[in-house]
Amino acid sequence: MEIPILHEDNHLLIVEKPVNIPVQEDQTSDADLLNMLKQDIKERHQKPGNVYLALLHRLDRPVGGAMVFAKTSKAASRMSDKIRRKQITKQYIAVIRGLPEHESGQLEDYLVKDRRKNQVRVANVKEVKAKKAILDYQVLATSKGLSLVKINLHTGRPHQIRVQFASRGYPLYGDQKYGSTVNKVGQQIALWSYQIGFDHPVKEQETYYTSTPPNQYPWNIWRNQLFV
Repeated sequence: MEIPILHEDNHLLIVEKPVNIPVQEDQTSDADLLNMLKQDIKERHQKPGNVYLALLHRLDRPVGGAMVFAKTSKAASRMSDKIRRKQITKQYIAVIRGLPEHESGQLEDYLVKDRRKNQVRVANVKEVKAKKAILDYQVLATSKGLSLVKINLHTGRPHQIRVQFASRGYPLYGDQKYGSTVNKVGQQIALWSYQIGFDHPVKEQETYYTSTPPNQYPWNIWRNQLFV
């Protein structure tokens, strides 16, 4: 599979993750993005031996869009520090079911993950394993009971966007895990890593990388907003 490259230099590799591919090897033993990219670099640059490529953040398997990897340990260390200091902006777009009462706002919850079920729930702040999850959202457009929303993450909890919207009655289109009563098997979850922004770890230049979702339903309801 050919992975679209958004940017590549000696320090970083930014790609568009395809949907339904795990970011790294898991129990399914399916082909994973990290190893696919290592092999691609090895072949394109004719590198002998093992290829260094550091995974800096994750996307859920069914989610696609912009991801950044580090090609050197120096870049990996500096990028990891930026992530810890919240100096990297991550913007997502999603299609949710329903029309939120407010056109914009902030969602704050405490979440707990059941690792055995690979499922996350909203929890009480006093629960031992509860972790704070915060995001800002803005409704960009609505149509036929669906809303296109832009999301800025303040925290990066597992399944955060999916759980926070679903817990308020607005499950993401196609998300069977957190919206099984309204979504059908076979529907692709409409969540996309739209833009990543940061200062380059070596050049220190402010950079933004954008990835557009596929021109298919339900994204193409708003083709004029997304595909211009």
